[in-house]
Amino acid sequence: MSHAADLPLWAAIVVSAFLLLGAGLALIGMIGFTQLPTFYQRLHAPTLGTSWGTGGVVMASMIYFSVIGGRPVFHEILIGIFVTVTTPVTLMLLAQAALHRDRAEGDPDVPSVSATVSPQDDEQRLEQ
Repeated sequence: MSHAADLPLWAAIVVSAFLLLGAGLALIGMIGFTQLPTFYQRLHAPTLGTSWGTGGVVMASMIYFSVIGGRPVFHEILIGIFVTVTTPVTLMLLAQAALHRDRAEGDPDVPSVSATVSPQDDEQRLEQ
């Protein structure tokens, strides 16, 4: 059974707007993922699409179930927080793995470890 028929017009418009916003941002992230040339550039677009796209869908869900249930519904915020926290962590882990792989393969477009670390840091690391 669908309770969508019980949804007032103003709530249906707001829910639809947030769903379209979330889906549009996810679509933009997907387009960026497919169109950008390098792995490092491709990392950024989907993470923004995921975070902000999820935010739009979470807002739509909160409004829909709050209006249908007749009480405020906030547990969807936990989903938004989880996605917002885990997305950058995943981005950093993927970037570090790709950087390590590219350095191991000797990719000339990737800076070497010695270019990113000062000579003093290298000396301290060798002494340990």
